[in-house]
Amino acid sequence: MKKLITFLAITLCISLNAQNSSNDSTETRWDMVKYDVGNMFKGVGYSYARPLHWQGKQWAQFGAVVGGTGLVYLADDNTSRFIRNNREGIPKFIRDYGEFYGSPANNYLATSGVYAAGLITKNEKLRRTGVLLISSATSAGLLQQVLKSLVGRARPLANLGKDTFDPFNSSRNFHSFPSGHALLAFTNAYAIGKQFKNPWVKAGIYTLGAIPGVSRVWDGQHWLSDMVFAFAISIATVESIDRYLDKKYDEKYNNQQKMVSWNLNFGPGQMGVTVNF
Repeated sequence: MKKLITFLAITLCISLNAQNSSNDSTETRWDMVKYDVGNMFKGVGYSYARPLHWQGKQWAQFGAVVGGTGLVYLADDNTSRFIRNNREGIPKFIRDYGEFYGSPANNYLATSGVYAAGLITKNEKLRRTGVLLISSATSAGLLQQVLKSLVGRARPLANLGKDTFDPFNSSRNFHSFPSGHALLAFTNAYAIGKQFKNPWVKAGIYTLGAIPGVSRVWDGQHWLSDMVFAFAISIATVESIDRYLDKKYDEKYNNQQKMVSWNLNFGPGQMGVTVNF
């Protein structure tokens, strides 16, 4: 019940933030559903086609993500072991939240709830958010399923080490890369964060979205690099589909240019990610 209340609270917060959108519409709800579902499918297709249009800057960003993930990979044994060893120091309700919210079924329950609220109230901004959430989760979710099979990385709990790969192995023990829980939860968080201007609110939402990914590292289901790459997929997918939806809906997020930038920083004995928004 507490978890259901959490879902409803998130939906309510988004609804309140979107209330300045006009509810006066001559469209029927059925027309809205047809239009929105079409945009969901087209948004997924748009996100998959984007690499075909990348220029030098986008390829450089992709290279930075791959390079950064590679550096995290080199330290996976130590970092993942450290995180697992500190698992019991984390409050149980936080660990339970991470496992609960990152599951696909609960993820789609939350995203569908946001869209349903927008449809019932005929709130275009909330509908658009629901479309962004569902299409982003679908696009990123399908991609991670393909990558899991192609890469075939052994999970930490398999006790085979970070360097063990067996592509197309059907066993779940070889579906570590990337983390599905991290990907779905952070996709939602990143999309919802677009509703808000306040950087502290955004940071709080991103933190909540990161917990499911970290919880999977706590449980030995994933390596740290699995989580890092999943976050990168989430951000790229949401940004891509959001740009597509800008052309399909009048309501824009905060009516401002998308200026979010993610930069990897490296130095002697340290590595970090800087987020500017």
